[in-house]
Amino acid sequence: MTSGPSTNPHRWPTAITAFDEDQILIRGRNVVDLMGTRDFGAVAFLLLTGRQPTPGESAVWNAIMIASSDHGPTSPSTFAARVIASGNRRAPEAAVGGGILAIGDAHGGAGEEAMVFLQEGLSLARRSGGSLRKAAEEVVWNHKSAGRRMAGLGHRFHVVDPRTDRLWSLSQSFGLSGDGIALMREIATVLSEAVGRPMPVNVDGAIAATLTDMGLAPPIARMVFILGRTAGISAHVLEELAREKPMRFRFGFRYDGPSAEQNFSGKRQETGVAAIVVHDKKDAMS
Repeated sequence: MTSGPSTNPHRWPTAITAFDEDQILIRGRNVVDLMGTRDFGAVAFLLLTGRQPTPGESAVWNAIMIASSDHGPTSPSTFAARVIASGNRRAPEAAVGGGILAIGDAHGGAGEEAMVFLQEGLSLARRSGGSLRKAAEEVVWNHKSAGRRMAGLGHRFHVVDPRTDRLWSLSQSFGLSGDGIALMREIATVLSEAVGRPMPVNVDGAIAATLTDMGLAPPIARMVFILGRTAGISAHVLEELAREKPMRFRFGFRYDGPSAEQNFSGKRQETGVAAIVVHDKKDAMS
């Protein structure tokens, strides 16, 4: 089997995929065999981790993608995609790509960050005789003393994120629940005591703990969020194109730049409220 159009061994080494005239191999598995025996989630798991998931891991992995798939049009990724689709009607792929580009540390990256401090906490627990409570206290203290917000806890809209218990119950049913989930529960308890109000684990924290117990690396948390959310972004783009008129996003704004007297032309110009009115008009959108 060749390694692609070029057989030069010094070019672009990869352990992911190879192909020749007759077959395509993904991580050494024939894609035709995978097409008849595995679902997309299992193949995504194979691509990202290099191994096939167990039946339990496959069920939990798919549940993670479902939990990440959408959270309405106000999320940065879906909102960005809709705005792009509103202006660029001929390239839905641009809107989907733009939505994905809105995913980052503040949106979709919390799971990766939480996995990092969970792994640090588990390392601390092993060094201190296995006390998850002490490890949780040190993790929370480290964040508070550095003035950093703890990823994976609390939510802008949900008092209790309904996805957390469902995901952890599913992990428990397949025997995948371990110290990662236990430590995240302890961290939630310690943080809630420290701030004086409930700080429940949100879906990012739940995913982080679950993936930690599956033995996966922190960057996988961001990748699985992207995989799930791409489906939701795509749906919002299609709905925007099908149901809404072009350039529909209009909202007022408040100008706080230089005053009229500071204008380089030396001429007095209208600003403030008048500018808002102008830019609220359909024909003024650009």
